[in-house]
Amino acid sequence: MSSGLVLIDKPSGWTSHDVVARLRKLAGTRRVGHAGTLDPMATGLLLIGINSATKLLTFLVGENKTYEATVRLGASTVTDDKESEFTSVADANAVRAVTTEQLEAALEALRGEILQVPSSVSAIKVDGERAYAKVRSGDEVKLKARPVTISRFDLVTEPRLLSESGNTFLDFDAIIDCSSGTYIRALARDLGNSLGLGGHLTSLRRTKIGSYSIDQAQQLEGLSGDSLLVLPIEKAAAQQFKTRSLSAQDVVDLRHGKRLPAIAETELQPTAAFDESGRLVAMLTKSGKDAKSLVVFPETDETAGA
Repeated sequence: MSSGLVLIDKPSGWTSHDVVARLRKLAGTRRVGHAGTLDPMATGLLLIGINSATKLLTFLVGENKTYEATVRLGASTVTDDKESEFTSVADANAVRAVTTEQLEAALEALRGEILQVPSSVSAIKVDGERAYAKVRSGDEVKLKARPVTISRFDLVTEPRLLSESGNTFLDFDAIIDCSSGTYIRALARDLGNSLGLGGHLTSLRRTKIGSYSIDQAQQLEGLSGDSLLVLPIEKAAAQQFKTRSLSAQDVVDLRHGKRLPAIAETELQPTAAFDESGRLVAMLTKSGKDAKSLVVFPETDETAGA
């Protein structure tokens, strides 16, 4: 199996690790990884690196992302989504009293550069243990706020009232553009809290990571080794990053650990460097007046047995 990215439309109920395990079997290699975890409840775009492209994942994890979500106002939950029990339920009259104008004002307060406290059931490590594991064992977890950027948090449907099991909720669909590290569950939680109602997610779908779109993704159902589509590592890198062409001597120098003179295209962001035949040689970054390699890819495609 050649090196490249596989774009998967993850189904609900699968963990990101489940998808990696499936791809290892389909690709016939253990050198498989992913960029950006999705919760089991969530669906949508998951980037899978095969063979040498696992080294490319490092530079993709931090890309901006786009999500489609359904937010439910009127109740808080342990996990900030529908997968756990309620911790509080708002009065029905308070839910009915919320206006679209109030909701828009609350959304505006969560746009831009904000400090966000991640969900307590996130995968963040606390004292060497995942936060979600500590919560499940009964420990109280308080995570530190971290800066994130919310470029868009917009309504895409009119808010709708509904009743379930004697409770009244206000649901709406939203689209979110955000920086890496943003917890959409925490956005729902904080939005609900700001309105005094509590809030959580009932659905979440990731549609973009950087320049990669859900439109490029494959469904897992029915996927086989023969039908598996791999975006070659060269095309995958050229789609997302600035590029630089290398001379034959540049390639030799990089493979011997030397730096190259920086050029205008080589900025602080990672740059994909290609040899004269179009093969991806390295990822570069600017360091003073030089361009140094962040990673150098092997001359021949490396594969490993399953």
